[in-house]
Amino acid sequence: MGFRDLWDEIAPIGRDPETLGYLRYAFTQPEQHLRDWFKDQAAQRDLILEEDGNGNLFAWWGAGDDAVLTGSHFDSVPHGGAYDGPLGVVSALLAVDELRARGVTPVKPIAIGVFAEEEGSRFGLACLGSRLLTGAVDAEAAAALRDRDGVTLAEAMGATPKGHRPDLLARFGCFVELHVEQGRSLVDSERAVGVASAIWPHGRWRLDFTGEANHAGTTLMADRHDPMLTFAYTVLAANKEARLRGCHATIGRVAVEPNATNAIPARVSAWLDARAATTSAVDDLVAAVSSRASERAARDGTRVSLTAESVSGETQFDVALRDRIGALLQDAPVLPTGAGHDAGVLSAYLPTAMLFVRNPTGVSHSPAEFAADADCAAGVRALADVLEELSCR
Repeated sequence: MGFRDLWDEIAPIGRDPETLGYLRYAFTQPEQHLRDWFKDQAAQRDLILEEDGNGNLFAWWGAGDDAVLTGSHFDSVPHGGAYDGPLGVVSALLAVDELRARGVTPVKPIAIGVFAEEEGSRFGLACLGSRLLTGAVDAEAAAALRDRDGVTLAEAMGATPKGHRPDLLARFGCFVELHVEQGRSLVDSERAVGVASAIWPHGRWRLDFTGEANHAGTTLMADRHDPMLTFAYTVLAANKEARLRGCHATIGRVAVEPNATNAIPARVSAWLDARAATTSAVDDLVAAVSSRASERAARDGTRVSLTAESVSGETQFDVALRDRIGALLQDAPVLPTGAGHDAGVLSAYLPTAMLFVRNPTGVSHSPAEFAADADCAAGVRALADVLEELSCR
């Protein structure tokens, strides 16, 4: 079975017919459909399926320890692209097919992982499944996380997550995640597959702006305490501070109360995504945005508070593993990324590497995200080469 054959089986699942983006939120029907599809694919390949109690799935080829783990995730951002996450899962299944076609019998087990809530789009905490597995987040605290409809993680899962699984982690010797590139470096280098060097530090902070609700028609402009004004200023300030510092700042989600056309808002909540090459640069950026927001709030007669929701430090992937893979793939380009991944979480616990497949649009988290079938097939072959190298030597 070729790449397109397997890819077409999942392409319609969770796709919005108007935007052509994907709505595959963790533990919702579309994502569950994909999880069931993965279980069926594992069974077709005689892989042994294991669920870790945190929403993560693992399909094992072979038994024992020091396993080579690969895979990615199925969940999406709102109206996201097709390739972010699922490409790594589909490629892992096809890499197993490729190894078997080569007559390879791994000396070490190979496991394909499907991680839960990598995007954090439903419960607000990115890489939630891998954080639970590694103990990077408390299980009870995670169980109480709520989505926008008030549903808790425990309710969505149908059980309280088990949390830290050192027994399972101990069975993995390394992790290699294949992912569509979220940028244009491979286009510029004219290569289909690259190797990651590092993940920028990044995080999400909630900004709560509070003021005084009042009538839009009867309240004098001079008498208003409008948190929307403070919010609007903060969006511009975040953009300016990021550009001045060579960082990235994005405010892409906002909630307004009471959200009425003819009422001055009482409250505006917004989420700041901040990323930079170093942790100190991220810290300085967030501090600057917070300071600018507070200064404006004082002028507007409003209040603002800042709450960290998800923060990840700089991730340097295992140099020896990276160089070994780069040499195996004929000196594949080595490039950093500003995007977070489960590989970043797992890198604190075992040697980890990432492969990137060329994205000609350079666009991600959007329906315009794309990878050509030929490049995806090259990614499968590269992943198969890596799995063979790591599991047979």
